[in-house]
Amino acid sequence: MKLRSIFDAAELRTEFEIAGINPQFIPLIWKYVIQNPNCEWNEVPSLPSSAYPLLRSKFKPSTSTLHSVFDSIDEVTTKLLIKLQNGAFVEAVIMRYDTRLGKYAGQPRPGGLRSTLCISSQVGCKMGCKFCATGSMGFKNNLSSGEIVEQLVHASHLSQIRNVVFMGMGEPLNNYTALVEAVRVMTAPPFQLSPKRITVSTVGITHAIKKIQSDIPNVNLAVSLHAPVQDIRCQIMPAARAFPLERLMDTLREYQKNSQQKILIEYILLDGVNDEEQHAHQLGQLLETFEVVVNLIPFNPIGILSKFKTSSEQKPNFQVKRFSWAFKSRYWIGKEKLDICICMGNDIPLKPQREYLLVLFFQIQR
Repeated sequence: MKLRSIFDAAELRTEFEIAGINPQFIPLIWKYVIQNPNCEWNEVPSLPSSAYPLLRSKFKPSTSTLHSVFDSIDEVTTKLLIKLQNGAFVEAVIMRYDTRLGKYAGQPRPGGLRSTLCISSQVGCKMGCKFCATGSMGFKNNLSSGEIVEQLVHASHLSQIRNVVFMGMGEPLNNYTALVEAVRVMTAPPFQLSPKRITVSTVGITHAIKKIQSDIPNVNLAVSLHAPVQDIRCQIMPAARAFPLERLMDTLREYQKNSQQKILIEYILLDGVNDEEQHAHQLGQLLETFEVVVNLIPFNPIGILSKFKTSSEQKPNFQVKRFSWAFKSRYWIGKEKLDICICMGNDIPLKPQREYLLVLFFQIQR
């Protein structure tokens, strides 16, 4: 019989309830497993006697293994290649940065050294975005909530994780039940991440966006927009046909009204496709009534698979003249660019690209 991850919270809670075991022991088990990843169940202290045979027969401390770890030379980024119980692989990336290097309102930002973990929600992806290595894989399978949480467990042994972003392999909102359960585990003891430090990215699954505020309140929403008009979006993101831009923006408007939270807009710059000045104006008009942060992402070529190019440095790099755009912050995330997020699933996943990853954040001033 296939054993489940101990971090599959819903299954563990159900089994405890059937056996008459108080669920208050669950955080204690998780804490012990995090601190002792190779433990045997009989080593976990202070559990009811009936818990031990149940755990042995139905659960494993971890169903995944950390297969490979690659650090950039400057040790700012670390890629984790994780092998699942079914033999498939997913990737997670730790990004370390110092918030004091940026500025806010013209002043040095408070804070210090922080680590963000970019995690996967699926093996492969159904969305088929033309610029994305994971999209070229097709869809393999969903991760369980436990497999999602185990990425955080593996990463926590390498760095103290402060933020989690669901921007790795897969479309998180297409694995909605597991996503919600994983976020609830991450925000509960012993992890206790703040929901405000968790970001869920989506291509725009409108029916799921409508539920997210009530199911996992206070998490941040990021939308992979990548084009300011429907026809360009359909060319580079086939899934956009099922979620038209007008309907998506109406859904985001309602989401923002209910959540009162800013929305992160992700926009990858593809040379000659969506990076002209007219596109900047169209994007500004599209977002004029929203409170958003726009993340401009230089495209990282994905080898022979790619028909796109990185935006030329000679072009006016998204000069939005019709609106007052304030430069918010600039981060260099590793001087050897790892294939983070949109490039997860590359055929050579552990080979760094010798480019800079420059992420520009702009905030529309209303």
